[in-house]
Amino acid sequence: MLGRVSKAVITLATTLALICALFPSSSQALYFYLEGSEQKCFIEELPKDTTVLGEYKAEEYSDVQGKWIINPETQIQIIVEELPQNALLVHQKGAASGRFTFSSSDSGDHSICLSAVSNAWFSSVRTRLHLDMDIGDPTDNVQDHKETLSDLALRVRELNQRVQDIRREQSYQREREAEFRDQSELTNSRVVWWTILQIVILGAVCVWQMRHYKGFFVAKKLV
Repeated sequence: MLGRVSKAVITLATTLALICALFPSSSQALYFYLEGSEQKCFIEELPKDTTVLGEYKAEEYSDVQGKWIINPETQIQIIVEELPQNALLVHQKGAASGRFTFSSSDSGDHSICLSAVSNAWFSSVRTRLHLDMDIGDPTDNVQDHKETLSDLALRVRELNQRVQDIRREQSYQREREAEFRDQSELTNSRVVWWTILQIVILGAVCVWQMRHYKGFFVAKKLV
């Protein structure tokens, strides 16, 4: 009996692993440069109730050492807003390296802005900022229970979270498709009514012109 249960659990884990291989979690890693207190913003389209975990590291170029180093005095300001209502989700100022997290309360575009904070009025320091964003449910709770969970149970729990992310993404895409379909149908309906209106106006103008020319010819005794 225990052997059958173990085989069933292993089969479930294998199936979920294949699903996750087909639909991997979304993770974005990049780096960019900031000149002085310049602000860089990114637009990320997120489904509703999606958790985003971001990790960053700021480096300054040292002419003395000839390489990029981490300056402990550097501060990074992070601002996250929901568009187009500009609802503020994150507004924090952190150290040269750290992390931030937020959850989307509604589907749509989200603006993620980062900038280096300087005490000088005109700062010309060039900063290289590394940014790594993991879109989906955070795995902190899973990591905290690694000691008490077996490897298989831990894997199944992680895969279940991935499946939930996939379902939420699919639901969001269906909502977008429904909105696009409704908008297309509305546009087509307006085009049809506008065409009918143009035909009616053109017919009315033709009738008026015929009556006008008939009266003109009668007045001139041409007919």
